[in-house]
Amino acid sequence: MKATELDIAGAWVFEPPSFPDSRGVFAAPFQGVAFREALGFDLTVAQTNHSVSARGVIRGVHFADTPPGQAKYVYCPSGRLLDVIVDVRVGSPTFGEHVAVELDSQSMRAVYLSEGLGHAFVALTEDTVMAYLCSTGYNPGGEHGISPLDPALGLPWPGDLAPILSDKDRDAPSLAEARDAGLLPSYQACTAWYEELRG
Repeated sequence: MKATELDIAGAWVFEPPSFPDSRGVFAAPFQGVAFREALGFDLTVAQTNHSVSARGVIRGVHFADTPPGQAKYVYCPSGRLLDVIVDVRVGSPTFGEHVAVELDSQSMRAVYLSEGLGHAFVALTEDTVMAYLCSTGYNPGGEHGISPLDPALGLPWPGDLAPILSDKDRDAPSLAEARDAGLLPSYQACTAWYEELRG
């Protein structure tokens, strides 16, 4: 499995070997040994999530209070989507920047984002499935979001899709509003937590 750190610290893409044949395709999107070799610690999985989305659905940008935060390891077992990671950590050298990775059911590429990073995606096909391995369970009091349509972020949503959002995501604050309200995680705190995980 190939592991590559992305341009935002704490975000990685994992590319497993994929074995297509006349029956379909086989791949192992998460491999614990490869994860440990790349990041220096084991992924704790406290909860798995599964979403099915119509074409054009945008979910996010979501993040959690840190600590403990919620790291995510995500892949697309069916369909195709554009996965977007946003650096919402105040004080980070890449604050407000994003990276995007296309995930699909043929390549079985996966993305890992560490605690404190924002996460969103758009479904590019009907019935797109996203699978999440989460380091902590759902904590409604510690879950937050920023608007995926915030023009200051300039996220790369395809222009040929009419975005479909939940009311919660549509009404979420901009990055600047979330920063001014003190909702965003601290880069320093996230880095310390990340280094503690690495031992």
